Amino acid sequence: MRTLIKNGTVLSTTGAVTADVLVDGETIAAVTAPGMLAEQNVGFDAEFDARGKYVMPGGIDAHTHMEMPFGGTFSADTFETGTRAAAWGGTTTIIDFAVQPKGNSLLSTLDTWHEKADGDCAIDYGFHMIVSDVNDATLKEMESCVAAGVSSFKMFMAYPGVFYSTDGEILRAMNKAADIGGTIAMHAENGIAIDELVAQALAQGRSEPYQHGVNRPPELEGEATSRAITLAKVTGSPLYIVHLSAAQALSAVAEARDEGQNVFAETCPQYLYLSIEDLGKPDFEGAKYVASPPLREKHHQPDLWRGLRTNDLSVVSTDHCPFCFKDQKELGRGDFTKIPNGMPGVEHRIDLLHQGVVAGEISLARWVEACSTTPARMFGLYPRKGVIAPGADADIVIYDPAAEQTISAETHHMNVDYSAYEGMTITGRCETVLSRGSVVVDRGTYHGRPGHGRFLERDLCQYLN
Repeated sequence: MRTLIKNGTVLSTTGAVTADVLVDGETIAAVTAPGMLAEQNVGFDAEFDARGKYVMPGGIDAHTHMEMPFGGTFSADTFETGTRAAAWGGTTTIIDFAVQPKGNSLLSTLDTWHEKADGDCAIDYGFHMIVSDVNDATLKEMESCVAAGVSSFKMFMAYPGVFYSTDGEILRAMNKAADIGGTIAMHAENGIAIDELVAQALAQGRSEPYQHGVNRPPELEGEATSRAITLAKVTGSPLYIVHLSAAQALSAVAEARDEGQNVFAETCPQYLYLSIEDLGKPDFEGAKYVASPPLREKHHQPDLWRGLRTNDLSVVSTDHCPFCFKDQKELGRGDFTKIPNGMPGVEHRIDLLHQGVVAGEISLARWVEACSTTPARMFGLYPRKGVIAPGADADIVIYDPAAEQTISAETHHMNVDYSAYEGMTITGRCETVLSRGSVVVDRGTYHGRPGHGRFLERDLCQYLN
């Protein structure tokens, strides 16, 4: 099947150009001057007129948690519902986290996540591996994971007794990553100190959701980020800081990057738009906003936007980990430590970051970089993904920059009973979404299906010095 997308403004990391895009089967066959294909009598089976619209590479959300076990429950989106919601929002690839339980092997964990996702995904997907049990066997298996197309490994400086790794364990894993070319992704918060602050709060009877925020202070994110950077420098390992939320952590990343170290970081829309004030909403509503790291005071937001402009923040992901307010978030009534950590967001990342374009915070080119091209390069998918160019997968979004929409749980497609952005009116909407040449969403109608999405074996990070 051949599809022509004509007269659109094709976006890339170098700017914008009016062009026609020809899709042949699952890949992009040509990007030409408007009308050139018609002049050459090139035939096609379907046509989209994108005049006045952006034509951009499909989004890559490099941080999602579908069907993730946490605190005795599971995140509410399955791979089927989560990838469907992602497609509605213009995301055509996710990279999810396979969670190694202590005592289990990495490869058996990978098998489990393949079983969860296989045949259910509407869009393409890959995996990162969460390493929670560092031992000789685990370190050896990291080599096998890279060979299987899983080239990034997440570790935690938070959650003692669950995912937490000591500095020594992190050092061992980083040494292995440096040897095999893998990337260590780090949840950087000082979990030992946080647990002490949390214990003090509970002992004093402070148990409401707001306490989740004040007892995970930004200074402890900054300290852990600096420590992770130091360990990476000692070992020579690449380091990717996930869900960076605080100015202190950003400062540490910027300093390391200025020195030429292979340190990268992502932030998330919730840290650009929401704040610790949301955690303080009455009647336990603040529980909807419990995630880690927590939402920060608003004064961090200009620093994060600036970090996106300077590329000290390279990627915007979602950390999509939805738990319903009813029956899930409510598990923490009377004890904020029992509120499942996570927020929904996979459907609205591209739209929310477009608001940064509307507000003059970032350029169109930076929007495409942060949403698509940089995550493709960061996680070994470029140029198959992340670009509108001949030979690339035909993951394409036709985006209407003038459309207005109001975000609401009543209209979103994520399998969760609330929206973190309820009532927020934004400018811009995905009009048509193609995944490997197949129309998944078109003008308010869903055409996707479970099983269309394929597992992506990823190469190594393409940014390493």
